[in-house]
Amino acid sequence: MKRLFIAATLAMASLPTLASEAQTFAFGEPAPAAKATRTVEVLLKDIAFEPGSLQVKAGETVRFVLVNEGKLPHEFNLGDKAMHAEHQKEMIAMQGKMFTAGMNHEGMAHGHTMDHGDGHGHAGGNTVLVMPGQRAELTWTFRKSAPIEFACNVPGHYQAGMVGPVTIE
Repeated sequence: MKRLFIAATLAMASLPTLASEAQTFAFGEPAPAAKATRTVEVLLKDIAFEPGSLQVKAGETVRFVLVNEGKLPHEFNLGDKAMHAEHQKEMIAMQGKMFTAGMNHEGMAHGHTMDHGDGHGHAGGNTVLVMPGQRAELTWTFRKSAPIEFACNVPGHYQAGMVGPVTIE
């Protein structure tokens, strides 16, 4: 676990912010914070979210303020079960790459959407990685009702229960 933390910390310094490459999903898309009609604080703990579920309205733009109170890096990722399963595979596959790429960089970036250079899903705008003790934001416009979740897809975290439902009314 310590190796994962070190790898994630080091790799973050080498990853650019790519909000301009954000995607639109069936359930919505990223939005500028200025468009938010509501702010929701989400605490990222080891290994849980607080609150454990979220309720939004179709058409609503929500600014999520994410605070990592844990000792591990955590993600806040919006998506359906299939998206999370795919993202988890990508996270596992890139663990070695993150560590290798991060070994050549100093410092630590945090709270950024990112692309791992191999088409990895962080550039879609629906994910932010938050380092321990840090804060980040993700603003999202929810378009229509869909069965989605918010989750941490750092290897093992989803399986340990770091996932919750998003109800879009």
